[in-house]
Formats: sequence, structure tokens, C-alpha cells
Amino acid sequence: MPAGVSWPRYLRMFGASVLSMFVGAEVVHQYYRPDLTIPEIPPKPGELRTELLGFKAREEAAAAAAQRQ
Repeated sequence: MPAGVSWPRYLRMFGASVLSMFVGAEVVHQYYRPDLTIPEIPPKPGELRTELLGFKAREEAAAAAAQRQ
């Protein structure tokens, strides 16, 4: 008896936790939709778009506004 419970109850809890883990991973994977394509040629420096574009635009706008003042 692991953890002080019967084997059938332990196996049900273990199965439910594993199933929950798999379902949660699938939900996150479907929500974020990672780009799993592998390009033939590696991108040149600056071509790979991994930065936060909204953050970068706000940062550039703030820098431009600071230069104007």
C-alpha cells in the first residue's frame, strides 16, 4: 500500500494525474502553436523574428520621442 492507500485507489490517482498532465500539455501546445518547421537554409542574422515586436515598437517610439525633446 503506497502512501497509505489501497493499490486500486493509488493506481486510479496515478492514472488521473498522468492523464491530467498529458491533457494539460496538449492544451498548452494547441494554444501556443509552436513553429515546428525546419528551414532548409539557416536564417541570416537579423532575419529570425524572435523578439517581442510590440515591446520593440514601444521602445523605439519612446527613444524617438526622447530624441525629439
